[in-house]
Amino acid sequence: MSSALLESIGLGSLDIAYILIAMAALIIVLFILIIVQITKLSKLKKRYEKFMKGKDAKSLEKEIGQIFEDNSVLKKEAEKNKKDIRKLFYNMEYTYQKCGIVKYDAFQQMGGKLSFSLALLNKRNDGFIINSVHSSDGCYSYTKEIHEGKCEISLGEEEEQALLMAMGEEE
Repeated sequence: MSSALLESIGLGSLDIAYILIAMAALIIVLFILIIVQITKLSKLKKRYEKFMKGKDAKSLEKEIGQIFEDNSVLKKEAEKNKKDIRKLFYNMEYTYQKCGIVKYDAFQQMGGKLSFSLALLNKRNDGFIINSVHSSDGCYSYTKEIHEGKCEISLGEEEEQALLMAMGEEE
């Protein structure tokens, strides 16, 4: 069977059965694609209904606005916490955080180590040494100021040990 239309486009020798088979295959492929799209659409519709369950557009808008407001409050709190932490670290440099203590017997006849040297330093190795000497007559305490790990007054052996211990340079 010959067709004038097929002749005009140059396919006059082609059997029309092949064209029908190709069109049937194309219809089947399109039908499969439509089924796939319908299943995707139904899944999307179920997710949308689950998301919108019990909500209308205004209440959902209000809820989203509340989330943004909460988020800005959290950002402000985080900034405040950062500032507070920086301030704490700054203050920590000036607090006494290093210590060294050496107990000793100032007078050999007393027995027991009742005398001590206590060094308290901050991060910059500034602070003081307390030396408490216990004797049979009483207890005497002395302080010596420390700047950058050094003292202007000469230190006794126990005081030097306590200072090195506090600075972490213990022998």
